[in-house]
Amino acid sequence: MAPPLIQLKDIRLTFGGTPLLSGVELSVSASERVCVIGRNGSGKSTLLKIAAGLAEPDHGSRFVQPGVTIRYLPQEADFAGHATTLAYVEAGLGPGDDRYQARYLLEQLGLGGSEETAHLSGGEARRAALARVLAPSPDILLLDEPTNHLDLPTIEWLESELKARRCALVIISHDRRFLSNLSRSTAWLDRGQIRQIDRGFEAFEAWRDEVLGEEEREQHKLDRKIVDEEHWLRYGVSGRRKRNVKRLDNLRALRRERREYRTTAGNANLAAAEAEKSGKLVIEAKNIGRSYGDRKIVENFSIRIQRGDRIGIVGPNGAGKTTLIEMLTTANPPDTGTVRLGANIEMATLDQHRESLDPKSTLSEALTGGRGDHVMVGGRPKHVIGYMKDFLFAQEQRGTPLEVLSGGERGRLMLARALAKPSNLLVLDEPTNDLDLETLDVLEEMLGEYAGTVILISHDRDFLDRVVTSVIVPEGNGRWIEYAGGYTDMLAQRGADLTRETVKPAAVARERAAPAKAPSVAPKRRLNFNEKHALETLPSTIARLQAEIARQQEVLDDTDLYSKDRIKFDQASEALAKAERELHEAEDRWLELELLREEIEQA
Repeated sequence: MAPPLIQLKDIRLTFGGTPLLSGVELSVSASERVCVIGRNGSGKSTLLKIAAGLAEPDHGSRFVQPGVTIRYLPQEADFAGHATTLAYVEAGLGPGDDRYQARYLLEQLGLGGSEETAHLSGGEARRAALARVLAPSPDILLLDEPTNHLDLPTIEWLESELKARRCALVIISHDRRFLSNLSRSTAWLDRGQIRQIDRGFEAFEAWRDEVLGEEEREQHKLDRKIVDEEHWLRYGVSGRRKRNVKRLDNLRALRRERREYRTTAGNANLAAAEAEKSGKLVIEAKNIGRSYGDRKIVENFSIRIQRGDRIGIVGPNGAGKTTLIEMLTTANPPDTGTVRLGANIEMATLDQHRESLDPKSTLSEALTGGRGDHVMVGGRPKHVIGYMKDFLFAQEQRGTPLEVLSGGERGRLMLARALAKPSNLLVLDEPTNDLDLETLDVLEEMLGEYAGTVILISHDRDFLDRVVTSVIVPEGNGRWIEYAGGYTDMLAQRGADLTRETVKPAAVARERAAPAKAPSVAPKRRLNFNEKHALETLPSTIARLQAEIARQQEVLDDTDLYSKDRIKFDQASEALAKAERELHEAEDRWLELELLREEIEQA
């Protein structure tokens, strides 16, 4: 086995009374892909900071192989001292790094490099932070929630980019599809300790349930043993004194083991307060449209939403998803066309903009509206402490200011506020943001059992596949189409992935505010640096792959290899298939670029 690039041994850290990390060990070798899984607050981000050398544990050691480069993506990037996104990304490059990669990755991520860091949206800040850690091509990437604030096209681009890289990855994420597509081993951080399996995330949930089931059985056996020993203590202690003293010590040890056992955190008790049943027709939109200047956001879109439908709206940031929802719910009527709501509609909404909450107010005030000790849930009062516990808040957090809550806690708070209102139509904008896997499971079950209608925006592909009955997708120039089924079904029907919008909302706003300019002649298309570099290097790559194919084919020409050395046969077969696939892609790319070069020269 290859020596680890980075290794953590016996890491211990305590905040307050309960240990956050208790003897955690983690090692990562070259090209290894590890996903770190755990509940919100289990210490995943802290562990990644320790691995990055940005935090010190109370006890334990950190080893990094000399010369190994590490880049760490935090949940919140610090842009202090950097005026533009390009300056921020370039500051993360080392002396020998290719400085062009900063511009190239910003371009790939939909940024120009001139964006002022003080005015970035959440998505723009995330893309700039990704460009900064990817540009140096490090040996190890430590990524904490890399898909936060990203739209689906960018998430899929990031997946493709990370798959193509040879660096080791350590990923914290609540995006099941992202983890399944990238991870090869799983580290489960649970109650301060790590358990690890050499399988990717797709095997995690079944393995976790098996481990917890066995643990529950062992605790049941321990409880029965304590009951038996206590029965002996009461009725059978009259035997030999020496033996009795030892048995009594054993009983004390059993009680101490039971007392010190840390149970798993419970699951949230999510339940939507349901109003009376709505009419069969919930929303009918006919030929609705909305434009900003010359840009069409929605044009000539029609839909009928029936009671019980689960509608998912997906697309790039800036495509108009929130605008479409506002038009459908009449929160912001369309410029053209008509929208009609059905009978007896009671709507509850979850807004993705959590900044609307007063950061200085307490958790209790946010739930009760600052009025008394009770929350109105479905029109009935419920004590705020009980309602807090339903959403996994401890009683001690009642007076906690919102500004110190974690992202997951803020997500649960927004759900608690939205679900308290009686409804038969739920409108959810990014409901999965920052929720851990267990809370996501409960949310999915709740939406599946909800008797009303659901309209939601989400960038979580797995969540969409599990929840929605149809997906609405932008096709460009204001055109939207509804596809039956989940996200995967939509891709199969559409035959293509989503693409990022070429015009960003910020750019549209600047265009509306700027004075009209005389039309300019479009600049002549040129090969960019990356395309020129590919044209120059692809022939040598093709030659190398052809040699690799010949070498592996020579190994497989041994007709007895399968029976003599099955492992070597499998390795050679896999290497041959990989080289043939890469050769095909390289040849296609070279041909595409060569045709483009000829086309440009002839223009």
